[in-house]
Amino acid sequence: MPQELPSIGARLSHSGYLGTVRFVGPVDGTQGVWLGVEWDDPKRGKHDGIKDGKRYFTCLVPNSGSFIRPSPNISYGVSFLAALSAKYIEVPHGGEASEKVILGSSGGAIEVEAVGLDKIRSKLAHLERLREVSLDNENVSKADPPGEIRRTCPGVRGLDLSKNLIPGWDVVAAIAVELPDLRRLSLRRNRLQLSQRLDASAFHRLEELLLNATLTSWDEFQAILPCMPALKSVELGYNRLRLLRGAHERKSGPEDENVTLQSVNFDGNELESFADICTATNNLTVLQRLVLTSNAIAQIPLPSVNRDGEIATTSGVDVGGPGVRRSLFPELRHLALAFNRIASWSDIDALPHWCPQLESLTLAGNPILDDPVHKTHVRPFAIAKIPSLKILDGAAVSAKERTDSELLYLSYISKLGLSDAEKRAQHPQWDALSSKHGFTDAPTPSAPQEAQDTLSNRLISVRIYASVGGPPPHSLPADEVEGYLGACRAAETLRVLSTMSVRTFRLKVLKAFKVPKAQQNVARLWMVMPDGHFVALDEEYAGRDLSWWGVEDGATFVLAENTS
Repeated sequence: MPQELPSIGARLSHSGYLGTVRFVGPVDGTQGVWLGVEWDDPKRGKHDGIKDGKRYFTCLVPNSGSFIRPSPNISYGVSFLAALSAKYIEVPHGGEASEKVILGSSGGAIEVEAVGLDKIRSKLAHLERLREVSLDNENVSKADPPGEIRRTCPGVRGLDLSKNLIPGWDVVAAIAVELPDLRRLSLRRNRLQLSQRLDASAFHRLEELLLNATLTSWDEFQAILPCMPALKSVELGYNRLRLLRGAHERKSGPEDENVTLQSVNFDGNELESFADICTATNNLTVLQRLVLTSNAIAQIPLPSVNRDGEIATTSGVDVGGPGVRRSLFPELRHLALAFNRIASWSDIDALPHWCPQLESLTLAGNPILDDPVHKTHVRPFAIAKIPSLKILDGAAVSAKERTDSELLYLSYISKLGLSDAEKRAQHPQWDALSSKHGFTDAPTPSAPQEAQDTLSNRLISVRIYASVGGPPPHSLPADEVEGYLGACRAAETLRVLSTMSVRTFRLKVLKAFKVPKAQQNVARLWMVMPDGHFVALDEEYAGRDLSWWGVEDGATFVLAENTS
């Protein structure tokens, strides 16, 4: 009996690789039928669907296609319940109370004796009790007849269907509609075609959706979003996104507004335009968390307001439309911009205009942190430029640190010799900070210079030595301390604020010594006391500022690997 051929768009698994059928038929110059497959892993591909100059199919990812023959070794997947039963139902072994089990993480090298496995098998066999189900990489490709999934496991709240053979959203909906309490759904590493008609009741309680590495576009997500009236969080990382607005973009009106989605994650894409992101997400009126880590954003334009009070970017991109807001992200609290290409302080100046309520920001890995002119002042300048900021790169901003940062920034501006108009144009926070701190750069005739230059006096110099071996000794005679420090492999002098927390100070030291990320968790700091004792800066008190530890100008520290 000849093997039945798959349809275009079907998903398959062959020799451990997953792919999508893009072509079924003959290929010129050969005999028989071929399958043109776009592989999920581009390394498995050989071309874009072109053979001897003739195009047979196209691929979403360049050079991810190839031709294979139909074969019994190709799997087109199993139903949801077949995969569920195969994974969660195991026949009790009976007999002895204990069994020998090989630990999978040991590669077959470790064998242990386990007790009561039949009892665990018996509990898992009650599928109706399941609340969290993981069918990651189980070749799921279709739903079961209506009613069967609901009768088998109606209580599922979290479902992982990552890396399967599901061809489209119609199959996802056919499974989800049978799970009335479904709240969390992971579809990572699938390839899902949009459906013409999607059952709106399938996702009525869904709150969290993971679509990483699915090649889902923003337009496709916006098309399914109305079917998810309770959705709060979505992840769209590693989808090769360069632009969010598609070729058929349209301005959003009040009828398109979403009032539930609070978190969007675009980690690991290729997004370049901040204005494009603002435009595309303009309908998410309650967005609180936006992750743009590891993209290619190089500029954040300053928004401008037109005659009608609507926002438009200085690049000329109109982000208006019916019901447009004066701030595109009025509710945004958390913004992740780490590992992009931001290199100018004007980009940081623009952020409060887009996100007036911004409380948490990540900037690590951007060129601006390596600015040779302001390298030592990146953190305080960023804090001063964003008045609402409470957390920067994972470290809390204390009231003392904010005050010192703002005063330091004001002092820097006053020394540039700018006119008042230039100060306001180049440093948007100048007026607000000057008013807040009663700051004036006009010297008082009777005041000595030392009293006027208060910010310079706030900075202290500390010396850090990198130990050659492990932790320093508990103590040394005073005359041997210099010898120990001289034997260290490197030394750096840093100027810091005494109100800086130990946690922030440690991050600054690790960066100065370029400590690899893999070693940062075991790196510790010891303060060298005048009597020759070495005092460890305990993690328990990492939130305390340097002045609490008694750190003064000229203090000495040792950076070493904690081997205990």
